[in-house]
Amino acid sequence: MPVAAATTSPPSTWDRPAGGAFNLVFTTLPALLRLTCGLVGAVAALAIRTPPVRVALLVPVVATLTAWSVWYAVRALRRGLAGPLVAGDVALTSAACLLIPWLVAPEVLPGEGSWIAVLASTTVINAQATAPARWSVPAGLLVTAAYVAGAADAGNAVEARAHAATLLVQIGCTAMMTALMRRRIGRADRDFADFQRLARAAVVARTAREAERRQNRDLHDTVLATLTMVGLGAVAGPSAALRDRCAADLRTLAALADARSAPAAGPTALDDRLRTVLARLPELPVSATLAPCAVPAEVAEALAESAAAALSNVDRHAPGANVTLRLARVADAVVVEVADAGPGFDPATVPPHRYGVRESIRGRMTAVGGRAEVVSAPGSGTRIRLEWPGFG
Repeated sequence: MPVAAATTSPPSTWDRPAGGAFNLVFTTLPALLRLTCGLVGAVAALAIRTPPVRVALLVPVVATLTAWSVWYAVRALRRGLAGPLVAGDVALTSAACLLIPWLVAPEVLPGEGSWIAVLASTTVINAQATAPARWSVPAGLLVTAAYVAGAADAGNAVEARAHAATLLVQIGCTAMMTALMRRRIGRADRDFADFQRLARAAVVARTAREAERRQNRDLHDTVLATLTMVGLGAVAGPSAALRDRCAADLRTLAALADARSAPAAGPTALDDRLRTVLARLPELPVSATLAPCAVPAEVAEALAESAAAALSNVDRHAPGANVTLRLARVADAVVVEVADAGPGFDPATVPPHRYGVRESIRGRMTAVGGRAEVVSAPGSGTRIRLEWPGFG
């Protein structure tokens, strides 16, 4: 079965910001320069018509060049500068230079100040700024040769040599400046492309790490918590509570898997989610005060599972302690607090490799733009405050 050929589009300005800016500047400036010099040159050309200037030739030449200048500017600003536009500009300017004896009065020809001299300078500068050096330099030399021939034919060899030198300097300086800028800009765009690739790779890696962290949090708060409880000897033998807890862990993991494969839901009743958390810990007596509250689904999951992690810590480390769970709206924030009267601990002494508070609580809250505060001290119990400021 034939496969259709893939179509590709040229890089946009956003893909090549430096190159796009360069092209914009070196399209706009030549267009405005050509238009300005064309209009001013037309006025200057028609102002002095002393012999041997042939008015019958001067008027159509000036009209043609003026129309060309306007069309050049409009075309360049709308579609950019292409090779045919530059070639047409060089051809018309060269032809005008050869007609110097009949277009420029002898008294204004010296001093490189005639309208033809300005036209020639504008053309060679625009050519270097808009075309590759392999084409622009020969084009500039063609205009220079035409100007020398026309000025010499008009009987002013001094002007021919003087403005030829000026044109050559303009060609060299503009060509070198443009080539240098193109190289630097090309390097900048390559560096930008490398940065974009690295940024995309970093986003992919960060997403993968976050997915791994979520998975580790879920395992820590369910299966690993249950296994830790068994390993510490909290269950002496066959236990109906242990079977119920294992079944609840499996249901929780299945629900988490389904939630990740399903599209994002709308607002979720956080108080109902917290009641579900309490049902997963039937052996832990909790005094709960849950005000009705609806939040986005991902926020409800983060708050509920963070509270579940806090309650599981109480179940493991402070069995039998009085525990309270509170859900409330405080100003523009949603606050969930878990407090116990257990033995407490010093948060500063928790080893970095311990996963519970760092990831299961703080990590979850940070992921949804919230925060978690843990207040505890040996002999003073523990209070964990979860806050999501999403209603501000």
